[in-house]
Order: sequence, then structure tokens, then C-alpha cells
Amino acid sequence: MDVGDTMIAPDGSRSRILIWDGWGTDIVSELKPNNNDILIYKTRFSGFYQTDLDSTLKALGKKYLIFVGCTTSVCVESTVRDAGFRDYFPVVLEDCTAEPIGSDSPRSNKEASLLVIQEAPFGWVANSNEFIKAIK
Repeated sequence: MDVGDTMIAPDGSRSRILIWDGWGTDIVSELKPNNNDILIYKTRFSGFYQTDLDSTLKALGKKYLIFVGCTTSVCVESTVRDAGFRDYFPVVLEDCTAEPIGSDSPRSNKEASLLVIQEAPFGWVANSNEFIKAIK
């Protein structure tokens, strides 16, 4: 499937995928942003591609970036790589990422991506409990 292709949405209606203001770009209610949160909308796999993410992070003086999300082998890995190319220090919380691609295979794309991120190294991989302990 490609951007804009028609498919059946989770509610059973016909819909187009990855189109702004559609079901596929909604923020889930559990992650609803606060009024003072900065929202940056991405249009490609990497959050840095043609967005204000880099300039926003630089203006805020940020160096360490914590990554969660899905799909690990696509959006997370793409953004982690771009972060490293821009001299940020990415940390991926492996238990806070997901991977639908190849999830039924003996070895998942998520495992492969986390291995590449850790060993290349494009960033660091930790679990959320270790991370929370480390920042306390």
C-alpha cells in the first residue's frame, strides 16, 4: 500500500491511508497532548525529514532523545539514524516500541533494528525500567 491508497479503516469504513486528518494520523486518546506540548507533524518515516524537529530541539538545547513508538524497523529506526547524523544521542526504549512487520517470524524486524541501532552504533537501547532508574 502507498500513501493515499484506499483501504478499510478500523471502524469498517473505506478510508485512505496516511492522509492528514484521517483515522491513520489521529493521536490516540491515551497520548493526547497537553496545551504546552510542542506538536511536529511528519510526512515521511523520519521525524526529521522536512520538519522543524531539528531546529526546535536545537532551540531548546536538547542533546539526548528518548525514542518510543512503532514501527521499530521503519519510523523509529529512520528517526534514530537521522538523530545520530545530527549529533544527538538517541536512546530507544525497547519495551516501548512495537513491530507489526514480521511479528510472526522466528526473528523479528524489531530485534534486527534494535541490534543495528545498538551495534552500529546509531544510539543506545535500554528498557523503560532501567531508564527510569537511571534518571532518578
